[in-house]
Amino acid sequence: MKNIDDLMTSAAELADRGLSKGEIADELNVSRETASWLVERSGKSTAAVAQEGPGGPEDIHVDWNAIGRDSNRLGHVGSAMADLLSKQGEEVDLTIGIEKAGAPLATTVARELDTDLGTYAPRKHQWDDDDMDDLGGTFSRNFAQIRDRECYVVDDTITSGTTMTETVQAIRDQGGEPVACVVLVDKQGTDEIEGVPVYSLVQVIRVGNDD
Repeated sequence: MKNIDDLMTSAAELADRGLSKGEIADELNVSRETASWLVERSGKSTAAVAQEGPGGPEDIHVDWNAIGRDSNRLGHVGSAMADLLSKQGEEVDLTIGIEKAGAPLATTVARELDTDLGTYAPRKHQWDDDDMDDLGGTFSRNFAQIRDRECYVVDDTITSGTTMTETVQAIRDQGGEPVACVVLVDKQGTDEIEGVPVYSLVQVIRVGNDD
């Protein structure tokens, strides 16, 4: 995707397929607020949106399709992410991937570090226009369960940190202990979440003022 028109078109297509705004945010690697803004303006041209003046969301779209569509590239990136975690904890035998995009990355990380694999579906996947506080995330029963184990947490991007925070808390609620988190891209420059260190292959840092 090269411009805002492409993003709005993609958001509209995903909405037409029945995806919630939370799932659209996940697919486009943007915040929930940005996803909502894109869906609401998907029928307008860039010029029409520009005429609305300031007030749109401040966000950065991350497109890592060139990695995700090729299993060889994905494997190399997963190896690099695993290397960031390799010195974090000696008893870790479980890697949790945050669905959807974090799951394939977690698969390669788990293989590299020789751990079991689990996945977590965050509550934002159910979010549309209702209150997020009424929703809950879930660990898939098709994969390894927490069972009071230490674990790593893997996702593709950190946009606001809300999803990673939720996942860390959910793991602890299950009796597990997150030892470290790793992402492909961090938009926030996050060093730790809930006391858990966060590592990233790429950090995005805005330069300039808000005037």
